[in-house]
Amino acid sequence: MDADGWTRCDQGHRHWGLVGAAGLLVVHDADAERRFLMQHRSEQVHHGGTWAIPGGALAHGETPERGALREAEEELEDLPGGLAHVATFTDDHGGWAYSTVIVRSPASFAAVEHGWETGPEGFAWLTADEIAGIPLHAGFAASWPAVLEAVTSLPAP
Repeated sequence: MDADGWTRCDQGHRHWGLVGAAGLLVVHDADAERRFLMQHRSEQVHHGGTWAIPGGALAHGETPERGALREAEEELEDLPGGLAHVATFTDDHGGWAYSTVIVRSPASFAAVEHGWETGPEGFAWLTADEIAGIPLHAGFAASWPAVLEAVTSLPAP
């Protein structure tokens, strides 16, 4: 059953996804440098013109891991195989939560947008320092320090 729509959490914030939402944070370690796949958001979506990760509303009964993967498959033309789930970080607002599903990619890949949700700058592999210098979706910006700490604490691949 479709769960697209606006709702309010216990903190009074307005969120997309009646039963929560999830996004896929793809991490690739190469040449002693960790990079993250980031998506520039279309002006046609909530918080358009900012950067975040591919994601969206969960369907009724869908796990965050499955929902994040489904959303990434909808927004990327070709999501490669070999992604390894390493952790899930949940930002719980009470009555609504956003789960960042962290996966490792064995290689970087050319991320090509598919659909209308991606902005003109498309997708980019960025370091944490580069992410600090771009405008982020407000919800992603609020959870990014904790997500980054969770990623940093992961064992090396």
